[in-house]
Amino acid sequence: MSTKPTTTDVEWTELDRRAVDTARVLAMDSVQKVGNGHPGTAMSLAPAAYVLFQKLMRHDPADAQWTGRDRFVLSAGHSSLTLYIQLYLAGYGLELSDLESFRTWGSKTPGHPEYGHTVGVETTTGPLGQGVANAVGMAMAARYERGLYDPDAPAGTSPFDHTIWAIAGDGCLQEGISAEASSLAGHQKLGNLVLLWDDNHISIEGDTETAVSEDTLKRYEAYGWHVQRVEQLSNGDLDPAALHRALKAAQAETGRPSFIAARSIIAWPAPHAQNTEAAHGSALGDAEVAATKKVLGFDPEKSFDVSDEVLAHTREALDRGREVRGEWEKSFAAWRTANPERAATFDRVRAGELPAGWEEKLPAFEAGKSVATRAASGKVLQALGAVIPELWGGSADLAGSNNTTIDKTSSFLPVGNPLPEADPYGRTVHYGIREHAMGSTMNGIALHGNTRIYGGTFLVFSDYMRPAVRLAALMRVPVTYVWTHDSIGLGEDGPTHQPVEHLAALRAIPGLNIVRPADANETAVAWREILRRHDKGAPHGLALTRQGVPTYEPNDEAAKGGYVLFDAEGGAPRVVLIATGSEVQLAVAAREQLQADGVPTRVVSMPSVEWFDEQDQAYKDSVLPPSVTARVAVEAGIGLTWYRFVGQAGRVVSLEHFGASADGKVLFREFGFTAEAVAAAARESLTDSAR
Repeated sequence: MSTKPTTTDVEWTELDRRAVDTARVLAMDSVQKVGNGHPGTAMSLAPAAYVLFQKLMRHDPADAQWTGRDRFVLSAGHSSLTLYIQLYLAGYGLELSDLESFRTWGSKTPGHPEYGHTVGVETTTGPLGQGVANAVGMAMAARYERGLYDPDAPAGTSPFDHTIWAIAGDGCLQEGISAEASSLAGHQKLGNLVLLWDDNHISIEGDTETAVSEDTLKRYEAYGWHVQRVEQLSNGDLDPAALHRALKAAQAETGRPSFIAARSIIAWPAPHAQNTEAAHGSALGDAEVAATKKVLGFDPEKSFDVSDEVLAHTREALDRGREVRGEWEKSFAAWRTANPERAATFDRVRAGELPAGWEEKLPAFEAGKSVATRAASGKVLQALGAVIPELWGGSADLAGSNNTTIDKTSSFLPVGNPLPEADPYGRTVHYGIREHAMGSTMNGIALHGNTRIYGGTFLVFSDYMRPAVRLAALMRVPVTYVWTHDSIGLGEDGPTHQPVEHLAALRAIPGLNIVRPADANETAVAWREILRRHDKGAPHGLALTRQGVPTYEPNDEAAKGGYVLFDAEGGAPRVVLIATGSEVQLAVAAREQLQADGVPTRVVSMPSVEWFDEQDQAYKDSVLPPSVTARVAVEAGIGLTWYRFVGQAGRVVSLEHFGASADGKVLFREFGFTAEAVAAAARESLTDSAR
C-alpha cells in the first residue's frame, strides 16, 4: 500500500493516497479489458500525474481552452492512461465508461492522446520525443505571446505568465529530436518549461542498460537546464512530497528550463510484473491484476472500482479551477483596462482575424522580370511583418538562403545573449541546424495559440522534419514551412541537395497543402491564401526556387490551386500543359511553339494540387476540360502526382532519378526539361488522344 509522506510540504491525505491507487487500478483494468496497451508506466507515474493535476497546475477542467492555463504535455504518449485517468478524475468530461472503452472504435480514449479528439489533450503524442519538442515550442510561444501583449510587466505578474509541464520517458530522451529541442530550450533559457523524466530503466527490449549509459542529468546540465533528482520512497514508490518540492523548485527557476529525474519502478506495486519489460506494453493478466489489487487494498473481484468519496475529492479540481480562473480573469480585466490597444490586438488574434488593410501591404512584382520565388517570399514576409505582429519565424540556420528574416533588428533570443539584435520577444527565430526540432517546436507554438509561426530550410531537408510535418497534418495545426531550393535548379550542390521525390512524398501526407508557385506574384498570392486559411487548421509547405524565374501578371485565381495562366488562341484548346514552379516557364515556351504550329494550347499553372482538389467540379472542369484528353504535366521531380491529371493519353515530363552537380540550366537541358521536350510530349499526347 502507498506510504503516506510525513512532510508538510504538500497537503496529502488518505483520500489523496487512495486516489493515486485508484489511478493504478484503473490503468490495469483499462488495459486488461481491451487486451492490449501500456499499463506499467501509468501505474508508476500515477503519483506524479496526480500531484500535477491536483496540487500544482493552474487549470480549469470546465474550460480546457482558457488562455491563462498551464499546459501539460505527455511526451510518453504510449502511457496515454496517465493522462486520461487524470482528466477523468479532475472532471474534464471523460467518464468511467470512456476508460472502459479504452483503445476501441469511436472511444474518447484512443491508444495515444490525440489533439482535438479528447478534451484536455494539448497535443498528439506517441512518436517518442515529439512531445518534448512540442513543449519547448509552447514555452517559446508563451514568451512571444507575453512580448506581444504584456512585455513590461514584472516577472510572474502578467496574466500571460504560465508554466509548460511535460512528462517524458526513456524512449523520448533517446530519440534525437529531444536532444535537438532540449539544446534549443537551454539556449533560449526557457524558464517557463518543466520536464519530468520518468527514469524507470525499462524499454521494450528490457533494461535500458542495453542501449544507454550516459549521465542524462549531466547532459541536461550541459544544455543549460536546472536539474534535480527525486529519489523513491523506501518501498520503491514515487514520493509525492519529494515530487511536489522538486516541481515547485522547478517552477520557481525562471532563468532556465528545469529537468527533473524521477526514478520509478514500472508497474509498481504489481508483485511479479513490476520492473519488467512485459509491463511496458502488455496487459498484466487476470492473476497479476488481482494480486496487485490486494496489495493496494482493493477488491480483486471488482473492476473499474472508483469510490464516490475518491471521485468527489478529485472533482474538487473543478472548484479550484473555477476559483483560479476567476482570479486570473480579474487580473486579465485589469490588464485590458491598462492596455486597450494591446487588448484589441489580443482579441483580433484570438478571433483568428488579420489587421484591417493587411492585404494592401502585399508586394506586387513587375511582369517580365526574373525573380527567384524564395526572394519574393522574403519580400512578402518583410512587408507583412510590419503590419501582422503575431507573425514570426525563422529558419534552421539558412535565413540568408531561405529569405526568412522578418526583422533583421529583432532576434528571438533570451536576456543575456550577447548579440546586439537579441530580444526575448524578438520576431526572428534562430532554430539552429535542428530541422526536426524546428518542425515539432512549430507544432507546439501553433498549438499554444495566439501567434502565427513559420520556419524554413531547404526542401531536401524536409526529410529531417517529416515526422513533425506528419503530426502537424494529423493535428491540423496551421504552421507554414518555407522550403527553398526546390529542384535540380539549385545546381552545383548536387544530388544530395537536389529534391527529386520530395514533392510527391509530401503531397502523400493527408492534410498537408504543398504550394509551389510559378513566379513572384503567385508567391504573394500563396502567402495571402495561407494567412487567410489559418483558422481552417492545416499546415502548408511552400516550395520555392533558388534561381530566378519569369514573372507573369498577377492572377488571384492562383489561390484556387490551379488556373488558366495562358489560354489557347485560334479556337478551343486541343492540348493542355500543366506545370508548377520553375517549370511553368517551360510550358509557356512550349505553348508558343505549339501555337506557331497551329495547335491551340492552354497552359495551366497548378501551384497547389490540394487547393485545386478543394474546388467544385465545375471549376475544375473549366480549367481541365474533360473533352481535352491531350495533356502534359511538367515538374522537375518524380511524376507520381500527375498521372491522375493527364489521363491515359497524357504525358508526364518528370525526373525519375537523382540529379547531378552542375549549373542548374545545364541540368535542365541534360535531363530533358526544355520547351522542345514539352512540345514533343504534347504532340505524342495529341496522337494518342486521336486514336
